[in-house]
Amino acid sequence: MIIAVINNKGGTGKTTTSVNLGAAFAELGYNVLLVDLDPQASASISLGATFATLSPSVSNVLFDDLWIKSAIRSTQMPGLSLLTADVELYNRDLNLANVSGRENRLRVVLDTVADQYDFIVCDCPPSFSMVSISALVAADAYVVPVTPDYLALQDLACITGMVEELRSSMSIDAELLGIVVTKTPNARSFLNSRARLARENISELRKRYEDDVFTTEIATDRKLAEAPAYGSTVFGNAKSSRGAKQYLALAEELTQRCGILKLKAESRRLARMRRKEREQEKSQYVLPPRRITMQWLDDVDVERKEDRSEA
Repeated sequence: MIIAVINNKGGTGKTTTSVNLGAAFAELGYNVLLVDLDPQASASISLGATFATLSPSVSNVLFDDLWIKSAIRSTQMPGLSLLTADVELYNRDLNLANVSGRENRLRVVLDTVADQYDFIVCDCPPSFSMVSISALVAADAYVVPVTPDYLALQDLACITGMVEELRSSMSIDAELLGIVVTKTPNARSFLNSRARLARENISELRKRYEDDVFTTEIATDRKLAEAPAYGSTVFGNAKSSRGAKQYLALAEELTQRCGILKLKAESRRLARMRRKEREQEKSQYVLPPRRITMQWLDDVDVERKEDRSEA
């Protein structure tokens, strides 16, 4: 299952979610690959890479035909592997605009290793660049992290709308797996006006998007912010923290949704097969048009003369 974590707005906890969701899957026993697609390489740095050790990266795989397995590296978290990003993605993303079949490059690359991982999590850049679009084309599903503030909620409608618009013009089959609310305040709403406003925004979000919003929320947690400084996930740095428990709960909830999504995908596949079979059966009863030739006309003329002579 390939999952793209997207939001074209910065500061929503997108990279924190990508890194710690991937780590939570690994904690549950799954084999996971985290693909960093953000030129800032925040996910790569969070998992122990340095700016000097980012290469070989996803840029080399996508644009220099480097074998993907030679660019994938292990992390401190057992079961979690990493494909780094680097600043070259800024320039390469512009170059993609003129490349034929550009949106399919990432899908082709990931397909070569997809059977080796239970989950591939793509941390997308905070914009709808060609790299982000490529991630959506490659993905089976996408997750949108959103903070409980007014502007972020308004931007959410823009994100889902853009994905639907792209779906009609490109081969995007990725389904919305869910919206995860991040950076919820710790203070009780009746004691803090900011917390009260956040709860009101979350309530409005759940009312508008209903079951698309994950039940699990990710609260502001100092341990989540500290983990990247140690080149580790929150599970390696503070396994018993609230942030670790919440991302573990999110991973479990997401796994359940993935199962439902796979059933829906299988149902669509069977429906397509049945439709194709019906079309084939229908075509068997349609006689091909008779090709009219001079020989055919001569044969018809002979048959008519014979009929007249018999009469």
